[in-house]
Amino acid sequence: MSSQSLQAEVDRLRLQLHSLQTEDGSKPITISDYLLTRLEQLNVTKMFGVPGDFNLAFLDFVEDHPTIDWVGNANELNASYAADGYARTKGHSSIGVVLTTFGVGELSAINGIAGAFSEMVPVLHLVGVPSTVQQKTKPMLHHTLGDGRFDAYSKAFEHFTIAQGHIIDANSAAATIDRVLTQCITRARPTYLTLPTNLVWEKISSERLKIPLSRLSPPNDPDVEAFVVDEIAKIVEEAQDDVIILVDACAIRHDVRDEVKELIEKTGYPVYSAPMGKTAVSETHERYGGIYVGSITRPDILQKVENAKLILSIGSLKSDFNTGNFTYSIPISRTIEFHSDNTKVQFASFPAIGMKELLPLVTARLKPAARVAPVPHFTAVVPQEDNDVITHAWFWPRMGQFFQPKDVIVAETGTSSFGILDVPLPDESVFVSQILWGSIGWTVGSTLGAAFAARDIGLNRTILFIGDGSLQLTVQELSVMIRHGLSPIIFLLNNSGYTIERYLHGKERKYNDISNWEWTSLLRVLGDTDETRSKSYTVKTKDELSALLDTSSFADAGKIQLVEVMMPKLDAPRALVQQAALSGKTNSYEAS
Repeated sequence: MSSQSLQAEVDRLRLQLHSLQTEDGSKPITISDYLLTRLEQLNVTKMFGVPGDFNLAFLDFVEDHPTIDWVGNANELNASYAADGYARTKGHSSIGVVLTTFGVGELSAINGIAGAFSEMVPVLHLVGVPSTVQQKTKPMLHHTLGDGRFDAYSKAFEHFTIAQGHIIDANSAAATIDRVLTQCITRARPTYLTLPTNLVWEKISSERLKIPLSRLSPPNDPDVEAFVVDEIAKIVEEAQDDVIILVDACAIRHDVRDEVKELIEKTGYPVYSAPMGKTAVSETHERYGGIYVGSITRPDILQKVENAKLILSIGSLKSDFNTGNFTYSIPISRTIEFHSDNTKVQFASFPAIGMKELLPLVTARLKPAARVAPVPHFTAVVPQEDNDVITHAWFWPRMGQFFQPKDVIVAETGTSSFGILDVPLPDESVFVSQILWGSIGWTVGSTLGAAFAARDIGLNRTILFIGDGSLQLTVQELSVMIRHGLSPIIFLLNNSGYTIERYLHGKERKYNDISNWEWTSLLRVLGDTDETRSKSYTVKTKDELSALLDTSSFADAGKIQLVEVMMPKLDAPRALVQQAALSGKTNSYEAS
């Protein structure tokens, strides 16, 4: 057992002891302040949400808190998206928090919470609920269903959160808060916590706050772990250095990027990533070879990955869009899978052997590769096209020249998330995209949260790529960005509707059309009335876009900027076209 794991176990036992005994001499603290102090200890600086009558008293505490700011969103769905983007960008150092009111508010946020669950993002959904007396007597309150089922909403959230907690009295409040937050940070999933109106001011002991919450998962069984390390070392040796590393989303979500980097540095094995694992490994690393997406992978990368004798798969999440519609051609007999809570060595499974502790032991055991396989540098060349139309084939490599180290790059589901896959991102950049859940419009709220997080931890610019159809769903959050002085650069891809849907089915159908907006007036309408805090542009040609990208005042991102990029209606990135063809066959859009 590592020293960190041992300390975590000690901390857990101390917390359990505190919950079973009365502490003397500790300063009383309100339940509200206890919760906010715990969030402060988790490096939370922003709380997203919408005020409602069941959370207003708690909001007084939030607004008066010295380090946690209330953001205030246009609606609860966008707020949940923002909490998600905040948590992703901050990484393992914090969580996202969204506050809603009972019933109408929390149900508006449920899609965003489900997305965070699907993609393993630690978000606390805090709900202000009726008093404990009202929950027992069940009057016909507003925001209820009118039938006395006060627990209907919390039951719904049991399906979309990893842990739920209901503060019901002063005696158990601290333990409930700690349990819910611990599950959130150790399992990288959203959790759900209710706070009744009559307990906001209730006083409890502050003693437990002296012990930080442990971020570490339960330790691996040392005997099983030793056996697994032996097996892995044996199989790697048999592969005779014909080994590649394939990283995916859970390497990011469960904080093993440093461990992966050490494994690469020690062994020298080539490393590739799945789409959801983009930026898990620096894309400027000399051993990084690009993105593997099953059958839609670039041919040179496909050959390198699928012909390897052994694949060390780290944190894989095998969804359809993440695997080229399940077209991975990697047999189990040639794969070792590392996950947060289990390990698979070919056909053998080892539950409760997590990669956080296992990977350093494997790295220490393996030898540097005697035969270092060449890894072609992952590049994106701007094509020389004989026209001035802004195509996806030209746009994305050109954008690759615009990116800078430590940029936060947010890509909406569809043309943007597929288009950027073949573009290497700079060192220490953060890629934010919702490839599994794929909720249209998610990136607008997520960009808000990401921009706050980037400011907190010293990252560079926040850059959003989004289609015209997607932006119309959640456009209100641009007003919140303006109000808080954030300065993302927003590239609006105006291609007259839902391009990804057109490629899936119905290229000329009306249901894939949208109303065109006057996009360059949007920021003025949404809050920058004197046009001093924002700037908008429309670019129609390659030369116009390149000239803008090369303008230092634009690239410096001193204010929020929106660039309307005019693109052909039926143009799409290579990977999207291929993925849509595969999905179309699976979904059987045409009658047989």
